[in-house]
Amino acid sequence: KDVQKEREPHVYLSKEEVKEKIQSYNSSVTDKLKMTLNANGIYTGFIKVQMELCRPITVQSCQSQGRYAPSNQETAFYLPDGCVNTLHISSTNTVREVIEALLKKFFVADNPAKFALYKRCHKEDQVYTCKLSDREHPLYLRLVAGPKTEMLSFVLREHETGEVMWEAFSIPELQNFLRILDKEENDQLQILKNRYAVYRGKLEEALRGVLNPG
Repeated sequence: KDVQKEREPHVYLSKEEVKEKIQSYNSSVTDKLKMTLNANGIYTGFIKVQMELCRPITVQSCQSQGRYAPSNQETAFYLPDGCVNTLHISSTNTVREVIEALLKKFFVADNPAKFALYKRCHKEDQVYTCKLSDREHPLYLRLVAGPKTEMLSFVLREHETGEVMWEAFSIPELQNFLRILDKEENDQLQILKNRYAVYRGKLEEALRGVLNPG
């Protein structure tokens, strides 16, 4: 079960400290996703983001569509559980920019304001999660924590129900959600009907056996 954790204070590192941490980080990397320090002090590297989305996302089937603009070439569907994506970012990229880049990479038409990035830490047999503010820098958090995802991982989720910005949804998106919910309702209804049809068949068969023994 996730446990909300208080945000930790940001510790500013000198250029030399950053260099040392990057060297230590790269020496521990096992998947070749190393960090690179540039002459201007900005460093680049990779983060992995797990998608934990409960609501369907809207994907553009045509790249020429405008940003967040609804069109007839958009499809809404549920993303499979456990989907993990890798992004190459810099130390200057904020959480908001990371969310935008992640959605753009997969042609997701939904407004980025619908989503939030969380950090997840494992400590003392418990899982701690904390929603990151838009101004935080994920690559800095990755550098400080080291490359092991057991120490720190990133998760993309929708805002909590009470935090949802419903005005960020377009009319076609809301209509798509309703169509998906109607389909799920009909599917579940059909499953129940089939289940009770099987029960009814077995009961009728048992009754025939009782009324017509032998």
